[in-house]
Amino acid sequence: MSIMNAKASSGGEEEALGMRSDTLRDSVRSGEGKRRQMILVAYLIATLELTFLFMQMGVMPYLAKSLGLDLVGFGYLQTTFGVLQLVGGPIFGRFADQFGTRAALILSCASGSAFFLLMSISTSIPLLFLSRLPAVFMHGLPGAQKVITDLTTPSQRADALGKLGLCFGIGIIIGSALGGVLSTKFGIFFPTYVGLVGNLINTTIAMVWMPLQAKPKSDHRVTEHSNVFSIREILRLMKFPGVMEVFIVKAFAGLPAGLFLIMFSIISMDFFGLEAVESGYLMSYFGVLQMVVQGLVVGKLTNHCTERTLLRLSVFVFAGVGLGMSLMRTVWHYCIIAVPLVFAFSTLGTITDSILTKAVPSSDTGTMLGICASVQPLTRTVGPTIGGVLYKQFGVSSFGYLQLIVNIGLFVYLLKSKIPLREMKSQ
Repeated sequence: MSIMNAKASSGGEEEALGMRSDTLRDSVRSGEGKRRQMILVAYLIATLELTFLFMQMGVMPYLAKSLGLDLVGFGYLQTTFGVLQLVGGPIFGRFADQFGTRAALILSCASGSAFFLLMSISTSIPLLFLSRLPAVFMHGLPGAQKVITDLTTPSQRADALGKLGLCFGIGIIIGSALGGVLSTKFGIFFPTYVGLVGNLINTTIAMVWMPLQAKPKSDHRVTEHSNVFSIREILRLMKFPGVMEVFIVKAFAGLPAGLFLIMFSIISMDFFGLEAVESGYLMSYFGVLQMVVQGLVVGKLTNHCTERTLLRLSVFVFAGVGLGMSLMRTVWHYCIIAVPLVFAFSTLGTITDSILTKAVPSSDTGTMLGICASVQPLTRTVGPTIGGVLYKQFGVSSFGYLQLIVNIGLFVYLLKSKIPLREMKSQ
């Protein structure tokens, strides 16, 4: 009898253990499903926001002209947008660290709604300038990056961040085409109405499909007792090992090429002799390259190469791009150079974002991404002035020579320096 009881007891324990194991597996599957859902929602929000952003970029010159704004005034308008994004990037990142990515994405989408609402009623130049104000918090891409850094392991991060390039490429292609078609068929203000409705839908998606995320307990000390607008807290991140060095490479490696791209609308007319339609086709080509490279190539490279190797590779390719740009004479030359150019931009952006978010505590990844996101607005802010001087005084080849010199210097620096790259994020 005692033997039978022992067997029954043993069988009951095995059954209970099996049930617990099944429950644990179901819990893991459920958690993995929610994680994937949040990442997909982040991709969707970023794609929609970028689509509407590129849509308004295509329409804005014509809207400004219809209101009587000259080229100098339009330059001020673009600079205003760049400065607001430059200032808002780190602040938005701090907001995401303190209040969570859901609140940050809602803030970004709601700001986009306000942006397009003000554009839709811009019947004067002051109102048009006022419509730029919400851009200070329009950072859907850094918000999506924050979601990914929170939900992926360090080894998965570069691949997941690279796939955001698909969102960027889709935004360029669809947004640029949509703005032209809608404004031609339905009037100059119609794209602003579409952007307003689209951003309201995006806000709803963020509120409904993006669940609240809890910060790690070890992060509460940082997030609860610090100010969102604290410059000291933002600059503190630059003191972590390797952060300043990698950020300098991120900011300067692509700067000369960035200046060229900012001046491209003028260069395409004066140097290449392209019409507006042909320039649009070239932008679509650039968008397709962006999708292919970041969506397919960068992800595979991160699985086979170390981040240090890819960082050096991107700088080396940038130097080669500089040499090609210095010899460029026709639009077909540019189409060939665009391939390594997009590869270098995509690889550098993805790898440096991955390295920098691993180099700081998990409570500060949002702020770090906000600082990273400020690089492009900085280029857009100083670009028209510096790029205009380079083009007017020295010609198109000057962008290539500057690109070559800067990146040879950075490549030598990366070979000689021992920048500490941390494989795991501080906990």
